Amino acid sequence: MRHSSFKLAALILGLSAVPLSLLITTEAQQEPAAAATEAGAAAAPVESTTEATAESGSEPAAAEAVAKPIVPRPSEMAVRAVNNPLLRVVNTGKHYVAVGVYGHILISADGAKWNQVASPVDVMLTSVTFADENNGWAVGHDAVILHTADGGETWKQQNFQPELNKPLFDVLFLDAQTGFAVGAYGLMLTTTDGGSSWAQVAANPVTEDERHFNALAKLGDGSLMVVGEAGTIGVSADRGLTWTKLTTPYESSLFCVIAAGEKGALIGGLRGNSFFSADVRAGSWKKMQTNSDQSLFGMAALPGDKVAMVGLNATLLIFEPGKPVHSVPIIDKLGNRQTESLSWLTMAPDGGLIVVGDAGVQRLDAAKF
Repeated sequence: MRHSSFKLAALILGLSAVPLSLLITTEAQQEPAAAATEAGAAAAPVESTTEATAESGSEPAAAEAVAKPIVPRPSEMAVRAVNNPLLRVVNTGKHYVAVGVYGHILISADGAKWNQVASPVDVMLTSVTFADENNGWAVGHDAVILHTADGGETWKQQNFQPELNKPLFDVLFLDAQTGFAVGAYGLMLTTTDGGSSWAQVAANPVTEDERHFNALAKLGDGSLMVVGEAGTIGVSADRGLTWTKLTTPYESSLFCVIAAGEKGALIGGLRGNSFFSADVRAGSWKKMQTNSDQSLFGMAALPGDKVAMVGLNATLLIFEPGKPVHSVPIIDKLGNRQTESLSWLTMAPDGGLIVVGDAGVQRLDAAKF
């Protein structure tokens, strides 16, 4: 399905085209419990559609209608794709790749000049990751999963299940063969063959409540961590075979997570809430004083043990050990304070930041932070 006039929260949450201000306004973001769904539906093949026609009063059709597979439309090439909403950007080690609305995929050698490449789908892409310089995966609405074997130049479809009505929000690969994709209503897919086949992860304490999963991360000790709706936090110490649900420091949505040290993590979510733990399994979390009520959607590690976080209304926060959180204003070309929301970021070659969000992709000078 195509989307128009989306704002960032709608993009990230996979909701309908509702203005951002109406989506995230109060702490009532204690989202309703997900509707019941079939546990094994995620691994089911794409549902076929059938058409049967019979004129009134005529004899029944002699043969059953022919099943027609649901095939996505390829993304259209757009002159200003770089300025359309983008949700994720990564450094592949070879160049930069960003994904967003309408199935748009953009690549750049330096983070300054961007080119759109062909995409086999026109649905919203919410996340992208690379296992090495060549092998990458992008996920999005309609449970779509795309793969590239040439660093992002060309992409092929690996999964497409619009009948699930479950968007995927994040993807993580441990190596070129083993990966995970997570999304709405407890959807957690895994592959051990580079994405040639995907299956629903076995039911576990983290998936049983069918909460939305928003972000994945690999911790310093190799464990996997997932965060999501209603403060959901889950970890796996055996490469995703089994999962444990952890006590949460916050009972509303968490949107991002980044590893900290060997066993720790920093998490961020609604209304500027962010928490740090040196050992997530120990259950001791420290609330970070962000001095902001703007929801946080993305994180990136910076030199000197710093962490940058981005979110609603052009929020950019810099965390540095032993110092107060620093808020960095983002100024547009006309000298005005930018208000477009930001969804993700990564380091630029010159030490600056490449950020994506409502206004597309932009670079920020390192001197600003």
